[in-house]
Amino acid sequence: MGCLFSKQTRPRPPPPLPPISKPPPPPALKPLPPHPPLSEPPPLSIENTRQSPRAVDDEQPPLQSKTPKKRALLCGVSYKNSKHELKGTINDVNNMKNLLINFFGFSEDNLLILTEEKDDPKVIPTKKNIEKGLQWLVEGCRDGDSLVFYFAGHGSSVEQACSGDEIDDRDETICPLDFMTKGKILDNYINSTIVGPLKKGVTLHAIVDACHSGTILDLSHVYNLTTKEWEDNNPPSGARKGTDGGLAISISACEDHQEASDTFETKNTNGSMTYILTDLVKERQGLTYGDLFESMHVAIQDVKKDGCLPTTNFLRKMFGNTISQKPQLSSSEIFDVYNRPFQL
Repeated sequence: MGCLFSKQTRPRPPPPLPPISKPPPPPALKPLPPHPPLSEPPPLSIENTRQSPRAVDDEQPPLQSKTPKKRALLCGVSYKNSKHELKGTINDVNNMKNLLINFFGFSEDNLLILTEEKDDPKVIPTKKNIEKGLQWLVEGCRDGDSLVFYFAGHGSSVEQACSGDEIDDRDETICPLDFMTKGKILDNYINSTIVGPLKKGVTLHAIVDACHSGTILDLSHVYNLTTKEWEDNNPPSGARKGTDGGLAISISACEDHQEASDTFETKNTNGSMTYILTDLVKERQGLTYGDLFESMHVAIQDVKKDGCLPTTNFLRKMFGNTISQKPQLSSSEIFDVYNRPFQL
């Protein structure tokens, strides 16, 4: 979406059933002896409790359902009234919210949305709130859960915090609203917070529309669309970056060194990657990861070549032929991208 960095520039009901005869009453039963008193009350059953995301600063964890859940953290940072202001991030969050609810069966009760759209300090995308939201996202995750982390805003790259931690010697970051005073959120923190705790059977998707976001989750494998192969992205130092048995997949707007395109029109502003992804998924349901990833690249190339794909008409109106980013696909484990359906 946007970027900041220190060394380079970023871009009707059924009929009623017939009456049935009333069954005879059951035989009388002898009363049971009284149960001995309990030393403490039995635990509260929460089998039918509906889970909803708590405010990010609540102290008690949410009640856990025994059934698999879908949960998402959606962050859109506009940096209002600053020189870093972005115009399309709330539209991007709304597009992603619509996709999750209407196409992938997420409940609005299980979405935690952080934007500057409301005055409630609990839902402003500050560093503290984003970090608490990331912790909430994976809290109590269990087999069958589907988790989504979405971020639209500025991203940057900085000199690596740990020697040998990055192949390119630079850490990727996302920029919360208060990054100028509280600092940025590094890929190392994101990895340790939402990748490392993933239990077996849990799937996490990160969709990050920001500059320098290619390896923002520090996942072990990056897919090369040209060679159709996964490339090793493990840290040279051998530091552990994997999951606790779960699967993490990231789709990011661009390579680590690239800018992500955004538009400053007064209406219908969007991040290009978010617009392309949501449009493709809505129009071509049943896409595999490979189909989606390849189609995203084709859409961007069509804009640059003045092509006529329907997806690109809106983009060309916004960006002309200036989009140069290459979306990235990374994963904590290798899988067949052209056989695995894209599913959130």
